[in-house]
Amino acid sequence: MTPKKNDRQGDPADEQGGEFVAGARRVHDELLARIGEQAPQPRLEPTRRAVELLGDPQRAYPVIHLTGTNGKTSTSRMIESILRAHGLRTGLMTSPHLVHLNERIVVDGEPISDERLVANWDDIQPYLTMVDTDLEASGEPALTFFEALTVLAFACFADAPADVVVLEVGMGGEWDSTNVADGQVAVFTPIALDHQNRLGSTVAEIARTKAGIVKPTAAVVSASQTPEALVELERAVELSEGSLAVEGTAFGVQSTTVAVGGQVVTIRGLAGRYDDLLLPQFGDHQAQNAAVAVAAVESFLGGGSQPLDHEVLAEGLASATSPGRLQIVANEPTILVDAAHNPHGARALAKALDDYFQFGGVVAVLSVLADKDAAGIVRALAPTVTQFVVTSSQSDRAIDADELAAIAVGVVGADRVVVETDLVAALRTARDLADEVEGDEPGGVVVTGSITLVGDVIALSQQPEGLS
Repeated sequence: MTPKKNDRQGDPADEQGGEFVAGARRVHDELLARIGEQAPQPRLEPTRRAVELLGDPQRAYPVIHLTGTNGKTSTSRMIESILRAHGLRTGLMTSPHLVHLNERIVVDGEPISDERLVANWDDIQPYLTMVDTDLEASGEPALTFFEALTVLAFACFADAPADVVVLEVGMGGEWDSTNVADGQVAVFTPIALDHQNRLGSTVAEIARTKAGIVKPTAAVVSASQTPEALVELERAVELSEGSLAVEGTAFGVQSTTVAVGGQVVTIRGLAGRYDDLLLPQFGDHQAQNAAVAVAAVESFLGGGSQPLDHEVLAEGLASATSPGRLQIVANEPTILVDAAHNPHGARALAKALDDYFQFGGVVAVLSVLADKDAAGIVRALAPTVTQFVVTSSQSDRAIDADELAAIAVGVVGADRVVVETDLVAALRTARDLADEVEGDEPGGVVVTGSITLVGDVIALSQQPEGLS
């Protein structure tokens, strides 16, 4: 099978210079030559065969495994930060990356260095080749981008070595390549409609696929779910003979107050109450992510029966970052980026903009990928956003700007939609529109609709001239 060209996903870190940048680019290019993430293979055996040849590095450390539709990366990063505050050497795998591939494999709070990325890739390459050869001989596609990346991450964490790994699925759960690992704790963020062409057309079907990460006797921690999703999780827990703790009954957010740079939250955990914790992220959904993270760490460190040390927890949450999630990248006017790429995420974004910011008007710079519910995203943002500047990210899968504009016009009308195919021009137009907002409060800009668009804008903001 000819591999499908991988979607553009940024470059290795350039700032380190020298041979390892060249080597990291080689790793990046060799991964991109494989079947891309937009075409995952619903299988586990090839990944399992590769890790078996490597001596099962995914068994060298305990695993906290996360799935869900929205909030996975933020929750994963919070869990990792809390564990690190407890003195554990952590591994963290998230996806996709925003700018650099190294972001996906984090060791002790830092993206893996180009040097270690290249060394581990070269170590596993002969084993990947063996699996590729066997697959192609049997008429199956070679290891995909994400399958090979997962094997690489497991090897990097064993090499570190990590005391514990926080592992975010790529898509779904049951047949996601990360599922060759056995999570002692399985974590579910809110489950909603997304990737219906791969995971199922209903929330129940999607939840059933995601519930595949639940392993025997695992502790399962879940955000609040719709009834149809919760039924699937309960069924999986019953079959696994594990335990289930759900937000709203077993734990939850007691209160949240807007603060400079984020919010102050009080969380009722599984084993204790934690007052006045600084959370440097905006939005009630991030407070809920924090509650899930706390319950997951309680489950991992003390079986859900021992409270966490308040000072250590406070340090861990205060240090947690969530790039690309209501992240401020410029001022005057304020420009935020948010990776909301489905209606559920867009509704959370709109609520956070209303609750946590005082803008006289909000201008959205919008690009959406072709397999997403663009009309649903616009509809969710419409009550909060005054103007939409429609553009296109560098992704091959981005909806054509004119086509996306027609969708937006169908939802909000032509007077609220502007088309700028060039991203830099779109940002300039959005800033001008925000500056024209009249009233006591200034206008703001939010860049959203796809992770690739957010990554493009973050990359622009990191250039010497920034977004000026």
